[in-house]
Amino acid sequence: MQLFKALQPISVLSFDLDDTLYDNKPVIAAAEAAMLHSLAQHAPLTRGYDSDFWWQQRRLLAKATPEIRHDLGRWRLLGIEAGLVSLGLSQCEAGEIAELAYTAFWQERTNIKIKPEVKALLTALASRYQLIAITNGNACIQKMGLGDLFEFSLQAGPDGRMKPYADLFLTAASRLQAAPQHILHIGDSHRADVMGALNAGCQAAWLDHLQQPVTILPHLRLTELAQLAALLDAS
Repeated sequence: MQLFKALQPISVLSFDLDDTLYDNKPVIAAAEAAMLHSLAQHAPLTRGYDSDFWWQQRRLLAKATPEIRHDLGRWRLLGIEAGLVSLGLSQCEAGEIAELAYTAFWQERTNIKIKPEVKALLTALASRYQLIAITNGNACIQKMGLGDLFEFSLQAGPDGRMKPYADLFLTAASRLQAAPQHILHIGDSHRADVMGALNAGCQAAWLDHLQQPVTILPHLRLTELAQLAALLDAS
């Protein structure tokens, strides 16, 4: 752990989810596979079109409506629908099949197993601090068995623009009636998590898996989540 800036008193720990509390790559891979399987089942003409085709549909959609990027779930759903229409389906049929494919995606995307040592750490931290989740994605803390430890989870799209915009952090501070400077946000993305937290006046802990060069300084740099146990001794 590296301390770059003196910490102010902390009352709230805010966690990013994807690639902070778990490895998100296999989760997304399984979700993409489930989406493609559903599409092939309900719209056989999609067989042979891989994940890159559907990513390109989302890119086209984002060019036309850039704000859609702030809601990853809706962006994916509408991207699937647009892709199906481009392959010749009617708008109505495309909408119905897109809903089925997105549901298949979301079921796997939220099928996340938290390691026992991570849950134990969060349980210990929850005895000293209020815990919240702030995510650009659409993982579900209830489905991963963490709902009892967290006050709430905020998600880009339904709850505001994605990090590094300050929206989600300021919404959290308002709901908790806490000053932003007393919130320490922990996340793996320098841009989204560090810059987002600092933009909102929060403190930032960067979970730097790859030990990358530091540009804008967080308050803390961690190389593994377990280093947060030091906050229990500090408190």
